[in-house]
Parts: sequence; C-alpha cells; structure tokens
Amino acid sequence: MEKTQKNYSFKGFSKGAVFFDLETTGLDVSKERIVQIAVVKINIDGSKKEKNVIVNPTIPIPKEASDVHGITDEMVKDAPEFKQVAKSFYEYIEGCDLFGYNITGFDIPLLVEELIRAGIDYNFDNIKIVDVMSIYKKLHPRTLSACYNYYTGNILEGSHDALNDTKATVDCFMQMIEQEAELMDKSI
Repeated sequence: MEKTQKNYSFKGFSKGAVFFDLETTGLDVSKERIVQIAVVKINIDGSKKEKNVIVNPTIPIPKEASDVHGITDEMVKDAPEFKQVAKSFYEYIEGCDLFGYNITGFDIPLLVEELIRAGIDYNFDNIKIVDVMSIYKKLHPRTLSACYNYYTGNILEGSHDALNDTKATVDCFMQMIEQEAELMDKSI
C-alpha cells in the first residue's frame, strides 16, 4: 500500500523545521547517552529529508532501555560514537526550529549534554522549540474536569470541592469500566 506524502509548509520558520527523537541508554539526561537519532527535516520550500543514525553510546545499554527501543550493545558496537557525528549533526540542524514529542523535558536537555561532551559550541537562542507533547496536553488536559467531560459528556460543576470531586471520580471510574472494559481488566 502506497503512502501519500503531504507537503508541509514551514514558511514562518527560520531555515525550516527539524522534527527529531532520541533513543538513549536511560532517562537521566545528565548521564545517559544517545543510541539513535532520527530526524525529519522540512525545508521552507516544503521538501523533506529523513535521517536515522545508530550511535555507539560508549557505555553499556541497560536491558531496560533495550527492552524499550530494541537497540542492543551488539547493534551499536561498530556504530560511530556521538562525538564523531556531533559536528555534522549540529550543522544539519543549526538555525532550524526544533520540534518533537517531550523535547523540552528530555531530548533537548540530553542533546545539549551530548553536544557539550563532544565539544560542540551550540546555540539554540534564536530558534523556536515546539514540544508537541505540550500542545497535546493543552488540547487534551488531564484534569478531573476534562476526564469527567470525556467520560460522561457533562461539565463538572463545583470542581475543587472534595465531595463534588469524589462523586465525579466515581462517575468517571464507572464509565471507564463500562467503556474500556478490556483495558480495565488489565490495569486493575
């Protein structure tokens, strides 16, 4: 089945848009290392280019991390280290606005740590950073009022009153059990 490619316009952005994601050895941005970098670069003319690089993190990849992304020590043993690709990677994204899912909380801080370790003088000051997760959370809030509205179709009146919130939680849970039965059996 052939996939239709959309032509996205990023005329309002500096040198285009770079969507990226990192797979890593773990979740501690100050000490973990990159094992995979994926980039979709959309130029201001709408043309698109993808890059996907496996990186040797120079430290063992914990089983817990491999279980998440599927990348093992064996797979990265002959891959370049980040410091070997850091300069060309940064030049490729330099000046572009950066997009991703949870990039402000994870990917950019970890990328910055890796760039510092590689001795790359980076500057993200004059670019836009767009975290799609933040947008999603604004569009789909994870509040009791939003949950109540989603599951009951009603507006929660008197929220932040303990009894009203408790009753709303009961209503949400009962609707979850009814609407999401197969999921509820696995999660309770």
